[in-house]
Amino acid sequence: MSFENQLKEEMRLVLLRLLNELPGYRGNSSTLHSGLHRWGLSFSRDQVKTELYWLNDQGCLSIELDDPAVLVVKLSERGQDVVENRTRVSGVKRPSA
Repeated sequence: MSFENQLKEEMRLVLLRLLNELPGYRGNSSTLHSGLHRWGLSFSRDQVKTELYWLNDQGCLSIELDDPAVLVVKLSERGQDVVENRTRVSGVKRPSA
C-alpha cells in the first residue's frame, strides 16, 4: 500500500473518531478539518469533503447538509462500530487496541 493510501485510511478513521466525540455525533466539514490539524494531519478542505463523501458511500456517516461552503454530517451506527473496532471497512484504518 502506498503512503498516500495509508494517510487516507488514517484520515478516514480520525474523521469518524472526531464525529464520535461531538455532541449528537454531528459536525461540519470546517470543524472536522480543524480537528484533523490537531491530530497532526494536514489536508485541504476539499480533501476533507472528498473523504466525507467517500465515508457516506460506505455507510459510515450521513450527509445532512450538502452546501458548497460546508458539509454537515452525522456518524452512523456503522461508523461508530468502525471507531469501536466492532466492524471493519476496507479503506479505513483499523483502530489500535
